[in-house]
Amino acid sequence: MTRHGPGTRARVAVTCALRCVAIGGRGPEDVVADARGRVLTGVEDGRILRVDGLADPTEARVEVLAETGGRPLGLELLPDDTLLVCDAERGLLRVDLTDGTVRVLADSVAGEPLRFCSNAVALPDGGACFNVSSRRHPLDHWIGDLVEHTATGRLLRLALGSDTPEVLLDGLQFANGLALSADGSFLVVAETGECRLTCYRLTGPRAGRSEPFVENLPGMPDNLWRGAPDGPVWVALAGPRVPPLDLLHRAAPAVRRTAARVAVRAPFRPTGTIGVLAVDDTGQVVHHLARRRSRFRMVTSVCETGGRLVLGSPWERGVAVCEAPAGK
Repeated sequence: MTRHGPGTRARVAVTCALRCVAIGGRGPEDVVADARGRVLTGVEDGRILRVDGLADPTEARVEVLAETGGRPLGLELLPDDTLLVCDAERGLLRVDLTDGTVRVLADSVAGEPLRFCSNAVALPDGGACFNVSSRRHPLDHWIGDLVEHTATGRLLRLALGSDTPEVLLDGLQFANGLALSADGSFLVVAETGECRLTCYRLTGPRAGRSEPFVENLPGMPDNLWRGAPDGPVWVALAGPRVPPLDLLHRAAPAVRRTAARVAVRAPFRPTGTIGVLAVDDTGQVVHHLARRRSRFRMVTSVCETGGRLVLGSPWERGVAVCEAPAGK
């Protein structure tokens, strides 16, 4: 990958190689690292996998931890050896990593079934925030939402002990990755359809308000991941910006709806351009890694472990690994 910085604090450009590691399943859409450096992911057949030994792809070991019975997307590790799972078909789940038990935490909001849940984060008070990417298009028609620009994404909060989510933000353009600030005062929300990151204030005088965090990203942000509390937020860029799509978003709703119907029927093949960003809690870009003509395509997640970045993709049958950049 080539590192090049759109922001004044971004690192100097260098190149590193990607190594692909098969994991015995297709579509590791999100990847997260645990305290022991192992990587957890969910694949399209509903399994939750744990991958160890990524330092040497020939020695990688894959363990099946659970089966959700749906399509797991965003994951969030919890301190008690459980896992929050946003399942696009079943809602917000909690998985016990010791015995594989799956429990539904929430499957509806205000009487509407939760579909296309995308990402979740644990809150300091024991609750969780999670989002819904689209209320109009299901997961298998995700491209229709990006084309139609529906603004039907939502950010929700589930209080500890409750099974009734509260809507915090509505009208998001394909709500996707979530990350908590280092001090727990705000959330960073990826809006894939708007190529931006949005800040939602949890505490302080502006609690309950949202504002731009990073705008005009060079690609479409997907999953977010923060490892150490003092580390940056890693942002996966699922694809480069598409100028004709930006232009279409300014067209009348009827035009966008027609274009969306065409898009969901057309064969889709991701480009070979991939990238990830790292931003700090002031919204400054501290790393930007990009690569053209990559054989590993459509990067929707990234995590850091053992001095390496691990990339996930709903398109591929494994994960990719590269050297992590030095510094903050």
